Amino acid sequence: MPAYLDTTPCPTPAWLPEGHSQTIFASQFSSHHHASFQRERVDTPDGDFIDFDWTAPGLGPDTVVGPGAFARLAAAAGTTTASRNGLVLFHGLEGSSASHYAQAISQYFRARGWTVVVPHFRGCSGEPNRLPRAYHSGDSADVGFMLDAVRQRLPQMHWHAAGISLGGNALLKHLGEAGGTAGWLAAAAGVSAPVDLTAGGRALGTGLVNRRIYTHMFLRTLKSKTLQKAQRFPGTIDVLRVANARDLYEFDDAYTAPTHGFRGVNDYWTRASSKPLLMDIAVPTLVLNARNDPFLPGRYLPTPEQASGHVVLHQPAQGGHAGFPTGSFPSNLNWLPRRLAEFFRTGR
Repeated sequence: MPAYLDTTPCPTPAWLPEGHSQTIFASQFSSHHHASFQRERVDTPDGDFIDFDWTAPGLGPDTVVGPGAFARLAAAAGTTTASRNGLVLFHGLEGSSASHYAQAISQYFRARGWTVVVPHFRGCSGEPNRLPRAYHSGDSADVGFMLDAVRQRLPQMHWHAAGISLGGNALLKHLGEAGGTAGWLAAAAGVSAPVDLTAGGRALGTGLVNRRIYTHMFLRTLKSKTLQKAQRFPGTIDVLRVANARDLYEFDDAYTAPTHGFRGVNDYWTRASSKPLLMDIAVPTLVLNARNDPFLPGRYLPTPEQASGHVVLHQPAQGGHAGFPTGSFPSNLNWLPRRLAEFFRTGR
């Protein structure tokens, strides 16, 4: 049975007419509510750590996240239907709980009684991680670790998962690999996920705006972090190639691929893409991509025949990358969390 295809539009403003303006305006100028988080650090089996940012009606600004806080959340989870729901939200490339989409989504669900947790990929929480490795677009093993950690803390919750951009691809890849064993999740969503990393990487390396704005923005922090890492772990990173990388292809070939066990960038982009695994997803899953997303052209988006019957492919014509701004000037970011909530509630 093929996936269900939804082309219902996202009502973007007329003064944001195409993908670049919708992407940039949403990230820099659109209004949204702000969420506050309490942090928990969890050690990984390989000697590293992952920081989890939690927000919930039962967590105040002075709450220390730990067994006591989770016990109170567990007790509250039996009081209302909303308080039994939880959302694990995976951020995008060089993102965090402070990213515009994470703030808008987290506050929306928290205001409705949900517990929300944003796990940070290694090195993205504001402090360098402990190992030469970092994170990558197909990091499904770390996604599985993060999900298991959340489930262990609040096992009685009705957990949902959503990933944005890189986090969406990693989540979708994990769901495809896990198949029916991920059935403890009530539902999941991948938003603006670059499900075809080769196509997405080439798109980001082509065109004035893609190279001068998006690629420059990503490389600025990626190269800085990696060169700092090279000082802490001499001889593990090709410093010259990283410093001279002009796009994500060259950066991933110099650092991401070899550091994380891939033969090179082409091997990495091929093996880390979630698109071939969409057929194996067994959890109700929304895959939301605007067809004008400058990070992944619409012609590379999955078709219903390329995903399982548990998947809804929502492909509005407008929305940009991780943006979906709506409303009057300066626009707002309400549409995306509402779309996620609708899917979690109805499966469509």
